[in-house]
Amino acid sequence: MSDHLLIVDDDPGLRELLTDYLSRNEFRVSAVADGRGLWATLEREAVDLVILDLMLPGDDGLVLCRNLRARSPMPIIMLTARGDDTDRIVGLEMGADDYLPKPFNPRELLARIKGVLRRSRNPVGEPGEAKRFHFAGWTLDVAARQLVAPDGVLIPLGASDYRLLRVFLERPQRVLNRDQLLDFTQGREATPFDRSIDVQVSRLRRRLRDDPREAALIKTVRNEGYLLTVHVSPEY
Repeated sequence: MSDHLLIVDDDPGLRELLTDYLSRNEFRVSAVADGRGLWATLEREAVDLVILDLMLPGDDGLVLCRNLRARSPMPIIMLTARGDDTDRIVGLEMGADDYLPKPFNPRELLARIKGVLRRSRNPVGEPGEAKRFHFAGWTLDVAARQLVAPDGVLIPLGASDYRLLRVFLERPQRVLNRDQLLDFTQGREATPFDRSIDVQVSRLRRRLRDDPREAALIKTVRNEGYLLTVHVSPEY
């Protein structure tokens, strides 16, 4: 069956344009104007990816993104105002998997959708058959995509959190620069002043209870990148 996309945007012209374009590219598409429509659609049927505008009546896109991420690892692409880096960064912090500034070419959105769906379903990094990764008392269950803390608490992971953690766990005690991390997790190179990886690392540290001021698990290597410092034991 075709993947089901849900567009949440209060611009009726854009909803109509994207619905037509994405439907012609073999997606099943639903489109709503606000958060009420989002939740109503999710209650009725399964959705594979949400395209979420930032500026919405009622709850804005950031609030909806945060609430949706708390409930589900469903992929989210956020649409933001051109040139507003702050909104993009906050969107990533709320759990969005990717962002696209308006105005945009529908072809670029199509490429982003395909990339996010592909990454959400396929393991990252080099081939391996590990069922779980154990590190510093933590356990990542690969099949269930669940992270369990040393005290047994289940830590929710969005799709981008999971991919980034997998990248580090498959390459422990190795410095990874921003270009490598973007390539492994998003399939693209960094652009000038792109802070998305820094935001995602910061969010992952919070999931791992790793104080950025005295990071013990994921250390910042100045002018080089990031390093997972601990030993990792894969379970096959």
